[in-house]
Amino acid sequence: MDYLKSVVPSQLISERGSNLVVINPGSANIRIGLASQDAPFNVPHCIARYTNQVPKRNVQDQMLNSQVTTAQHMERERAYDVIASLLKIPFLDEEVANSSFPRKMGRVDGHNMHNGKKDTDFSWTDVHERDPTSPVAVESSSSKDVNHEPLDQHVDTDSKELSSSVIKYRQFICGEDALKISPSEPYCLHRPIRRGHLNISQYYPTQQVLEDLHAIWDWILIEKLHIPHTERNLYSAILVVPETFDNREIKEMLTIVLRDLRFGSAVVHQEGLAAVFGNGLSSACVVNMGAQVTTIICIEDGVALPATAKTLPFGGEDLSRCLLWTQRHHQTWPPIRTDILSKPVDLLMLNRLKESYSEIREGEVDAVAVVHSYEEGAPAGSHKTRLTALNVPPMGLFFPMLLVPDVYPQAPRAWFHDYEDMLEETWQTEYSRRPDVPDNVYPGVNVNFPMWDSYPVYATKPKKEEKVGLAEAIVNSILLTGRIDLQRKLFLSIQLVGGVALTRGLIPATEERVLHAIPSNEAIDTVEVLQSRTNPSFVSWRGGAIIGVLDFGRDAWIHREDWINGGIFTGSGRKYKDSYYLQAQAMCYMNS
Repeated sequence: MDYLKSVVPSQLISERGSNLVVINPGSANIRIGLASQDAPFNVPHCIARYTNQVPKRNVQDQMLNSQVTTAQHMERERAYDVIASLLKIPFLDEEVANSSFPRKMGRVDGHNMHNGKKDTDFSWTDVHERDPTSPVAVESSSSKDVNHEPLDQHVDTDSKELSSSVIKYRQFICGEDALKISPSEPYCLHRPIRRGHLNISQYYPTQQVLEDLHAIWDWILIEKLHIPHTERNLYSAILVVPETFDNREIKEMLTIVLRDLRFGSAVVHQEGLAAVFGNGLSSACVVNMGAQVTTIICIEDGVALPATAKTLPFGGEDLSRCLLWTQRHHQTWPPIRTDILSKPVDLLMLNRLKESYSEIREGEVDAVAVVHSYEEGAPAGSHKTRLTALNVPPMGLFFPMLLVPDVYPQAPRAWFHDYEDMLEETWQTEYSRRPDVPDNVYPGVNVNFPMWDSYPVYATKPKKEEKVGLAEAIVNSILLTGRIDLQRKLFLSIQLVGGVALTRGLIPATEERVLHAIPSNEAIDTVEVLQSRTNPSFVSWRGGAIIGVLDFGRDAWIHREDWINGGIFTGSGRKYKDSYYLQAQAMCYMNS
C-alpha cells in the first residue's frame, strides 16, 4: 500500500500496463491497444476475403433490406417537420417550394474550400501479393508509391506484364483497406458484428463469424501491436464488451481470446462501467452512442445497475444515411451513384462528411463540401456542392422516426440461450458445488461482501430494444433507479461517450431535451451533461485499461488452461464480468 501512496499514476500505468492488451469490439470499429498507450488503434471491424464464387457478392450480408415503406417515408417526413420547427428552419415541402435558385455543383480537383486543406489522393487497395524478390514486382511497388491513380487501372496494366507465379490475390484484407477494395475485385466484405450482436444469419454462418473475428484481431495484434504468437502467452487481455452482448456471445469471444489468440489470461468488463472509470467518475448515467447501437446504463459508486440498461437500435451510421437522404431530397447531392450497401467506401465518405459538417444549432446550417464518387473503371471523382440542413440528421437521435434503420437477418434467439448468466454476480447467492469437484478447487472465493448488501442481485438483464428517442430513454433509465436522491445525482451526471458524442451542439441539445422529457410530477428541475475528460470515442477503452492496471489481486481473471480444459460452470463462484470486489478496490484507489 505504501507503493500505491507514492507512485505517480502515469508510472503505474506504464509499469503495469505494458503487458495488458485492452480489446473493445464494436459493430463498426474495434479499439485495441496496450494499456500503457495513450490511445488505442481504431480499426474498422471488417474483413474482405478473396472469393471465386460466381456470381460474386461484394458484401456478405448484402441481403439487408434498406427499402423504405410508404408508412416509414411518411413518418420520416413528419419527423423532419417537427425538427424543422424546433430548429427554426423551413419545413420539408416549404424548403423544396422555395428553392427557386439553382444549386451549383461541379467536379473539382479535390480541394475542400470548407477547411482549406487538400483532400488526400484516393487509391483503391492493392489486393495483390507480389514476390518481393522479383525485380518486376519491386519496380511496380516503387512506382505505385508515386502514382496515385486508382488502383484498378494500375493493376490492369501491371497484370499483363506479370506472370501468375509472381503475383496473386491476398487471401484476406482487414480494416480500412478492406473498405477501399474496388467493387470489380473478387472480394466479399464481412462484418462479424452488426447492431451490437454477432452478425449470424443464414447468409453468414456462426463458424465464419467467429473465424473472421479471430482473423481481424490476430491481424491487428501482429501488424499494429507487433505481438507475435510465440509471445502471446506473456500478455493478458481485457475484453471491454458492449451491454448488448448476450452470454454466449461473451463466451465465444473469451474462447477466441484465450484459445485462438493464445493470451495467458483474460477478464471481461462492460463498456458502461469502463466509461465511468475512463473519466474518473464514480456515478453517472452513461450514454454510449456507437456506430449502429446506442446503449444507456446507470452506474452508482462504481457498480453497474443492470435494471437501468436500455438499448436503442440506431447510431452514427444511421445519421450518415439520413444525411444522404436529406441532401437527395433537397437536390444538393451530385448526380453520382452512392450506394452504402454494395460500396462500403461510400459509407466511409458519408461518415467523414457527417463528422466534419453536422452539428445541432438553430437556423439554417449549410456548408460547401467536396463529395467523392467511386466508380468502377474510373478515377475517383470530386464534386463540390453546397450541402444544406446539416443540423437535421443529428436531431434524429431525439426523433428516431427520422432514422429508418436497415433490416438485417438475425440469428434465432435460441442461439443466444445460455444457462450461465455472465452478468449475474454470485456473492449473495448460494450455489451447489459439483459433487465430483472438491471444495478446495476454488480457494479464495468469497460469497459475502457486506459493503454490497444494499444492492439487489438481478437474475437477468433486459435486452429489449427501446422504440423511443434518446432523451426519453435517458429519463426512463434514471427513473428506474427508484430513489430520488440517486435520480437527482444521475441527472446531474449524464456522460456521453462514443463517436457520436463528438457532434457539435449535442451536449446542450441533450440537456434541453432530457429536461423537457422528465415527467411534471418528478421533483427534478436541473439536468447536466458532463464534459468528457478524454476523447469520447476511446473513453471505454481507457477505462478498461485503468481497471486492469488497478486490479492487483486479479481474483476475477480466467487463465487460458482453465478455460480450455473445462470453462466455467454454474456454481464455480467465479464470474468474469463486473466483479463488485474489483470495482470497490479500484474505486478505493481513485478516491484516495
